[in-house]
Amino acid sequence: MKRILLTLTVIVVGLSVIAPDASAQTGKSNNGTSGIDKMMADWHKDMAEFRARSAEDRRLEELTDSLAGIQARAALKNQDFVFEASSVQFRSGAPIFVNSTTTFISVKGNRAVVQISPSNFASGPNGVGGVTVDGIISDQQIRTDSKGRTTFSMSVMGIGINAQVEIYMYPGTNQANATVYPNFNSNTVWLQGEIVPYENSNVFEGSSL
Repeated sequence: MKRILLTLTVIVVGLSVIAPDASAQTGKSNNGTSGIDKMMADWHKDMAEFRARSAEDRRLEELTDSLAGIQARAALKNQDFVFEASSVQFRSGAPIFVNSTTTFISVKGNRAVVQISPSNFASGPNGVGGVTVDGIISDQQIRTDSKGRTTFSMSVMGIGINAQVEIYMYPGTNQANATVYPNFNSNTVWLQGEIVPYENSNVFEGSSL
């Protein structure tokens, strides 16, 4: 009987020692789960804030592009604009990135300037790495198709140039492409860039032919 009582006493003491440890382990486990849940909640919150900021940035960018497009179309209609090129491509080569301040097509009233300066190293005839020609425009037309794409075309005639020029502008933006078709040879030139009102342009005009 004494032996049985001694055994029961040992078991009860053992359980009293183990119980707090088990409770502590359970607490630790619960705390760990709570920490993960909080971390995930914070992550979801950060992502939601990031998506909200990104959406707002996109809306502002779209608004800016739309405003630039409206201004560009008005400038085309008034024949008071500059096509500032970011790249130029000749018939026998790949597109070349260029400086928009020195490669451009400008129209002011009935005068047009076409300046192609693909080189930043050689001065060229115009002093800024290429050729500058100017002339009087005629047969100018502006039209917009059913998809909102605007085309401006004109003939440019002068001492250094006799060409057909076409500018294509995409809807909702001032981004555009341009093609220059010289009438005296087949050296067609393609340009990519954007259209800005003449007074907002910062181009540098070199010495014309």
